[in-house]
Amino acid sequence: MFERTKKTNDAVLVANAENSFKECKQEKDRLEIFRKDLGSFTRFYEFMSQIVDYDDKELEKLSLYARYLRPLLRERVVQEDDIDLDNVVMSHYRLSKIRQQDIELKEDAPEYKLEPSSDMGSAKAKDKKEEFLSQILSKLNELFITDNLSDGDLINYAYTVRDKLAENDTVMKQIENNTAEQALLGDFPHAIDDAVMDSNEAHQEMMMQYLSNPEVQRGFARVVFDMLRG
Repeated sequence: MFERTKKTNDAVLVANAENSFKECKQEKDRLEIFRKDLGSFTRFYEFMSQIVDYDDKELEKLSLYARYLRPLLRERVVQEDDIDLDNVVMSHYRLSKIRQQDIELKEDAPEYKLEPSSDMGSAKAKDKKEEFLSQILSKLNELFITDNLSDGDLINYAYTVRDKLAENDTVMKQIENNTAEQALLGDFPHAIDDAVMDSNEAHQEMMMQYLSNPEVQRGFARVVFDMLRG
């Protein structure tokens, strides 16, 4: 409504809309503070109740109520306009091969039957880092169109954005001191947008310096060469 009112160029309507918008924002901020305070109370009470016996049924009821109320206090995104897809025609589609597995019986095997497992008790602990990277790579492949991207491109880009975010002290403190659900509702969403933009600008700056300066080309080539050897 505020954006639509601005288009009228009516000074009175715009002023009223600005005041209304300001009041709505203040109310939204008040509700957000209440939601955060509710979470703080729940975490504090659950911790302290393990140390102190409050012997207070009403306080315990309030804690339970707050614990189940807080997840319901989330912002609802209202879609003002429905998207009409009646005239949309699919022009093409893309098939992506995710993985392939051979589960056929071996015809040349004796008696043509499934071979029993022979690795009982031979399981080995997976490397945690390797398993973590595998999970991250799987998620990235689901998110991005990877026709022109290698696994290395995906992983390196994720690490670049991660390192940019790690420079944000506020976000890192929120991640360290809150659950994942809580931290994702803080400054993280805006911070990752900034990190993506900053990483792109940094890459563009380095690329331009590399392409325009032969000395930089030789020096950077040596750095990359040493990284490959080490």
